[in-house]
Amino acid sequence: MTRRLDYGSLMHRAMRGLIRDILEDVGANGLPGEHHFFITFDTMHPDVGIADWLSDRYPGEMTIVLQHWFDALEVDEEGFGVTLNFGDAPERLRVPFEAIRTFVDPSVEFGLRFEAQDEAAADEPEEEADAPVAGLPAPLAEDAPQEEEDADRPAAEVVSLDQFRKH
Repeated sequence: MTRRLDYGSLMHRAMRGLIRDILEDVGANGLPGEHHFFITFDTMHPDVGIADWLSDRYPGEMTIVLQHWFDALEVDEEGFGVTLNFGDAPERLRVPFEAIRTFVDPSVEFGLRFEAQDEAAADEPEEEADAPVAGLPAPLAEDAPQEEEDADRPAAEVVSLDQFRKH
């Protein structure tokens, strides 16, 4: 069997490293300016640590927002922990980077989306996988607060890794 470089896995690792670097900076220095994050993650990932009532309420995925109030953001090589407020009840969450599905900072129109790593996707030939790997996810973009268009700001660019896949 011929050895091949797995560009998809390498890009995912690099993008998760970028998220780690961003969260480490925010943990040390706070959120700058208008930056804030929508982070969607797989609540069923075995290393996710959330309260039972949260996993019951969000049995597949959950989107958290790091913006106005969050506490004790701690980041390590495997993931991050943060305390968030759910209806005046602080809850500690632990999210491994491998569980993250999307990471969006709508203040600068930046987003990353990760392909589902389920068994069905693993069985599909690469040329049939048409979901974008990186870019501003449309469902979260619709939920994000809409800002007035700034003529001086360039439009967001969606980047797809499909162009690098071997067909």
